[in-house]
Amino acid sequence: MGERQLTPGELPLAGDTPLTRDFFDRPGPEVAPDLLGRVITYGPVAVRLTEVEAYGVPGQDPASHTFRGRTTRNAVMFGPPGHLYVYFTYGMHFCANLVCLPEGVGSGVLMRAGEVVAGVETATARRSAGASRTVSGRDLARGPARLAVALGFTREHNGLDACPPGPITVLEGKPAEPGLIRSGPRTGVSTGRETPWRFWIDGDRTVSPYRPHVPRRR
Repeated sequence: MGERQLTPGELPLAGDTPLTRDFFDRPGPEVAPDLLGRVITYGPVAVRLTEVEAYGVPGQDPASHTFRGRTTRNAVMFGPPGHLYVYFTYGMHFCANLVCLPEGVGSGVLMRAGEVVAGVETATARRSAGASRTVSGRDLARGPARLAVALGFTREHNGLDACPPGPITVLEGKPAEPGLIRSGPRTGVSTGRETPWRFWIDGDRTVSPYRPHVPRRR
């Protein structure tokens, strides 16, 4: 967690102004499409977001971790907006969300995929560790678990602030053109599957393939 942070001049993108907490203090389905084209940075790695999913408030969205209320696991989602919520899934992967809405509500946006725009060597080394081949190109952050690995997020990063002066930064970047934003059902959820809260940049090669939920066989 002590890695050198990027400076704005090291990013080959327009819009190096950090997003403030007010940006995240809105409903997830409103924040999610507005995150497309933004750049999240941590240490030497930066990822331009190309695909995200919104998750709603307790009692309203059965696919959300907060649906049944606050627990030890999801407590960060009930904290101030603009913090990172990291969870472990399928016994092997970490996924990262950005918390939305005021403290005490419980909502967020899952970062599903993106393009690594800085720190490619670091992201490649992280993604290739233990793999049978070197991972590179569009697959470095193509999928929520891959994105978390590329940025180096694990359980210890749960709750970190992604607003100034926090250790994680979400930069203004270059917001996606409205005409290129698409929406549809969220990937792999077993409940609330028809809610069209998955948003992506149409035609971007780093967007992950849509996969509907398939019940596990016993």
